[in-house]
Amino acid sequence: MQIKVENWDINYEVLGEGYPVVLLHGWLADLETMRPIAEALKEKFKVYLIDVVGFGKSSLPEHPLNSNDFGDFLKELLKNLKIENPILVGHSNGGRIIINAVGRKLVNPRKIVLIDSAGLKPKRSLNYYVRIYFFKAGKFFLNSLPNTKFVKKLRDKLRKSVGSSDYQMSAPVLKDTMNIILNEDLRELLPNIKSPTLLIWGALDTATPISDAHEMEKAITNSGLVVYPTGTHWAYLENIINVNIVLEEFFKDEKKK
Repeated sequence: MQIKVENWDINYEVLGEGYPVVLLHGWLADLETMRPIAEALKEKFKVYLIDVVGFGKSSLPEHPLNSNDFGDFLKELLKNLKIENPILVGHSNGGRIIINAVGRKLVNPRKIVLIDSAGLKPKRSLNYYVRIYFFKAGKFFLNSLPNTKFVKKLRDKLRKSVGSSDYQMSAPVLKDTMNIILNEDLRELLPNIKSPTLLIWGALDTATPISDAHEMEKAITNSGLVVYPTGTHWAYLENIINVNIVLEEFFKDEKKK
C-alpha cells in the first residue's frame, strides 16, 4: 500500500489488529528488515511496516534531508494514517527519527523501543562509520542467520546494502543526507522523551556503540536497557526469539486494549 506524506509516496504494510505499533527500519534498509518483529507482534497488535522516505519502495526525496525533516516525516505519516499514541520501534536511523520527533514533541507515543539507535554524533570520521556500518555489521549479520527461505531473501536485500562501495553508488541525495545527519547531535532532545523507553543493543556494535546506549539510558528518565553480549548492530535479528519475548513483556499492558 502507499500513502502520500508531504510530496512523497510512502510504501507501507499493515499486519494484524489491536493497539498500533509502528516499525521504522535503519539506513539503506527497508521494511523487510523489521518483518521478523512484525510477524511476532501481529497476533496481538496492529503493526505498521514502513519504508522510510528515500528507501525501499518509497519516494526518494527531491533534496537532502536533515534530522528535523525525518522527524516531520514521522509526524505527518502518523497524522495521515490516523494513528494516535502508537508504540514506536526504530532500528538505527529509525531510532534517530523517533528521538527527533518525540524529543521535539511532534508525536506522543505510548511507548518507545530504540534498537541500536543512531542519534548521537559519531566520534569517528564519516568514512570509518560508513565502512563499518555497511560492511562489518552487514557481513556479520548475513553470516549469522539460519539458511531459511526468508533469510535467503533478506540476505539478498542486505547484501546490496553493505559495503562502502554501495554508499558510493547510492543516490546523491542519500549520500548528502547521510553527511548531514551524521553531523547532527540529538543529545539535547533525549531528556524531553517522557514515554517509557526500552533500549535494545548489541555490546559489539561498532556503528552505534554501546556507550551511546548507556548515554541514552541515563538521559531518558523512564528507560531501561537490554544488552546482548555478542550482538552487533543487528542484535535484534541475531537474537530475534529472545527480542520478541522481551517486546511481548514490554508491551503486555497495550495488548489488552
